[in-house]
Amino acid sequence: MIFSMESRLLQAIIETIPSDDRSLRAIADEAGVNVSALSRLVAGERGLSIEAAEAVAGVLGIRFTIRIPKRK
Repeated sequence: MIFSMESRLLQAIIETIPSDDRSLRAIADEAGVNVSALSRLVAGERGLSIEAAEAVAGVLGIRFTIRIPKRK
C-alpha cells in the first residue's frame, strides 16, 4: 500500500513540473533537494525518498490525503 501511495505522489510530481513556471533548479532549491535527483525523477531514471517527494510536492502545491477505511 505504501508503494502505491508513493507511486501516485511521484507521478503527480512528474506531471505537475512541466506546467510550473519555475526551473527544475528553482523547485529543487525551494524544496531543499538535489536538482540532479529531481532531474533523474523527471527522466524516469530514479525515484525520490518519501521525505524529498513530500518537500517537492509542497513546493508544487500538490496536496494528498491518506484515508484509512473504518473497520466493520
